[in-house]
Amino acid sequence: MHTEQINHDPAITFALTGFQLAGRPSLGSWITYGLGSDNKDLPAFVVMVSLGASSDQPLYDRLWGSGFLSSRFQGVKFNSGRDPVLYLSNPPGLETEVRRRFLDDLAKLNQRNAETFGDPEIHTRISQYEMAFRMQSSVPELTDLSKEPEAVFERYGPDSRKPGTFAANCVMARRLAERGVRFIQLFHRGWDQHNRCPKQIASQCRDTDQPSAALIQDLKERGLLEDTLVIWGGEFGRTVYSQGKLTADDYGRDHHPRCFTLWMAGGGIKRGLTIGETDDFSYNIVRDPVSVYDLNATILHCLGIDHTRLTYKFQGRHFRLTDVHGNILKAALA
Repeated sequence: MHTEQINHDPAITFALTGFQLAGRPSLGSWITYGLGSDNKDLPAFVVMVSLGASSDQPLYDRLWGSGFLSSRFQGVKFNSGRDPVLYLSNPPGLETEVRRRFLDDLAKLNQRNAETFGDPEIHTRISQYEMAFRMQSSVPELTDLSKEPEAVFERYGPDSRKPGTFAANCVMARRLAERGVRFIQLFHRGWDQHNRCPKQIASQCRDTDQPSAALIQDLKERGLLEDTLVIWGGEFGRTVYSQGKLTADDYGRDHHPRCFTLWMAGGGIKRGLTIGETDDFSYNIVRDPVSVYDLNATILHCLGIDHTRLTYKFQGRHFRLTDVHGNILKAALA
């Protein structure tokens, strides 16, 4: 992989929206816009964030935002605590039937506003109120892990019992996939290592390696992997040479846009294949370079979408995730 950016914010924005400047729809929003939802009781696009060895790596809600698309296509962030979604329960004294009548009347008022002002976001608001009402029943069942067998927690590792960890989020991702949630995105913070790489990278890998492998195995055993595409990666690479002081256990690496690695599994991807090769110093790509545009074009292809035809007209121009770029990695397809 190679990218056009070397700083975190524009690089991750580029990787997830196809543009280096903020304001464009995210990958998950494009896919939700193109494919819709398979579960009317849960959001089509869910995001979960876990914290790694350090917290100095900011993430912004626009990374799962809908940009100029309708806000109903934006990602819904689940919280990292024991209650992934707040205010699911009705307040004391408010019965479900009363809540239902309240939402019906509110919908009528919103419909009047929609007819008066013609703002499509009003219809989005109506549908999101309805989704929230249905989530009062669907989310408690989703997040109840008491019926998961002990073998599941052993497979994903000891952290899988701790809400908000990457391992617990991987278990939740499988449960969301089982229920037809279209796009699930896990962020794990703490990868900005400029020093103490051996210690910090090892800590991050302990957080992520076992649950990532467990998720693949779990999806495969449940017959979900063949039509679920798993993508694991970051926004750029790290230089192979040391940055600053060099000792056996305290050295750092700088941001590096020219070559980095990610992996994909399931969803029509060929097994056991490596695409691309770097020079001996991992500084430049010498064979089969892959751009962010190529990656996103291939992701959309695996999901049955032609990346050149998934467009949205905004400010007089037909925008798309891959802009005017992108070639499908046919060698990667099973």
